[in-house]
Amino acid sequence: MPTYSFQSLTLRQEIGANSYVLSLGDETIILDAGMHPKEDGPDAIPRYQELAFDSANAIVISHSHLDHIGTLPLAQRDHPSAPVYLTPGTAALGEALLHNSVNVMSSQRTELGINDYPLFHHRELDYLKDHWMTREYERPFPLIPSGECDTEITFHDAGHILGSAGVTFTHADKTIFYTGDIHFQDHSLIRGAHFPEMSEPDLLILETTRGAYETPKNYTRKREEARFGQSIRETLEAGGSALIPVFAIGKTQEILTMLDGFKDDGVIPEKTPIIIGGLSTKMTILYDQFSKSTRRTRPGFEILQDMDLVTGNKRRSRQPIEYKPGAIYCLSSGMMSEKTVSNVFARGFLPNPQNSLLFVGYADPSTPAGIIKSANTEDSIRLDSHHKVPLNCRVEEFDFSGHATREEILEFAIKVKPKTLFLVHGDPPATAWFREQLTIALPETDIQIPEPQKKYSF
Repeated sequence: MPTYSFQSLTLRQEIGANSYVLSLGDETIILDAGMHPKEDGPDAIPRYQELAFDSANAIVISHSHLDHIGTLPLAQRDHPSAPVYLTPGTAALGEALLHNSVNVMSSQRTELGINDYPLFHHRELDYLKDHWMTREYERPFPLIPSGECDTEITFHDAGHILGSAGVTFTHADKTIFYTGDIHFQDHSLIRGAHFPEMSEPDLLILETTRGAYETPKNYTRKREEARFGQSIRETLEAGGSALIPVFAIGKTQEILTMLDGFKDDGVIPEKTPIIIGGLSTKMTILYDQFSKSTRRTRPGFEILQDMDLVTGNKRRSRQPIEYKPGAIYCLSSGMMSEKTVSNVFARGFLPNPQNSLLFVGYADPSTPAGIIKSANTEDSIRLDSHHKVPLNCRVEEFDFSGHATREEILEFAIKVKPKTLFLVHGDPPATAWFREQLTIALPETDIQIPEPQKKYSF
């Protein structure tokens, strides 16, 4: 009789370096191959040493964020025979992100003395990409492309970013569903998750990112967008500019689409300059390439072609972006990390009381963005080892998370009613909240928070 098991390759029970192993009978699948955003060198890599060399039959990537795809070349190096399955959107964004990661790691080797960097190289990435096999949503395919196998895989749109997928695995009489990162509601640009109807799957692997965050009772995305638009309008009317730090993948494109809507609706003047910079420009080009082939709230809308944007500073060697009053700056990175475009631009931006710094996503408390969020007006902010500036501008936060609320995910899990449930992709308070709620709601379900280095049968 076939054996079925699950193992987490993460370093700890937290978000970061996401990677898991699913064993279905004689077939072994690696789910995601992330890099830990807070660690450096070997400490940023999942526990790939837990698997025997070339023992995986396939690697499945849910989406192109660094914590899910950042060490894919290393996983491929350890499992050279394994095909990599991902959606076309994830492949396009992932290739660009991994090449950029080589550049970042190369700089960190020089500047921070991390001798293990870069973990892989451009030429190696180009070679390994030949093993990537793109698959469309809702089209089942066999685990092994040629030859006999017992496992069938299906991608479903997870609504998180372009190309993100939840994944169904079927093996004999077993059904397993891996959510990846989910967003159920429509964004300003892409539509929310389109998951299959499920009833009592054998295993549900569930993301829990926002488990520790209680959504305010009066929160609606429409109301939050209106508040965001009003803040920008007030800033422009006061003679200042708005800086919106954004993640290059997903957040940039959603915010730009939102700003285009604000212009159409007269919330902000139509001629307001919108400037983007950093990796965001390249990723937006890729988003536009899929404008007619993916589920969109605005089908066919191409950001760079249909909006009058100013693009700049695509490469580090170029001059810093120039500040002008009455403009909107959507600059990466979202956490304002050192040496990124948003961080450099902030040096002259934060001291001006007419300006507004508007946060639209998560920022780790230890990053410059996280420090600013917890600071007070007139505090001195250290942006990097050489620059410390006063925080005189207006600072506001808006909830446009790419992750579903904990209430939505809880409702989904209760409706699905899995026989076994593994809670992943969450810090301890988040997974603990879900386990407490689901233990009450699903008394017949075996609920686990997988510990690294431990195999779980189901």
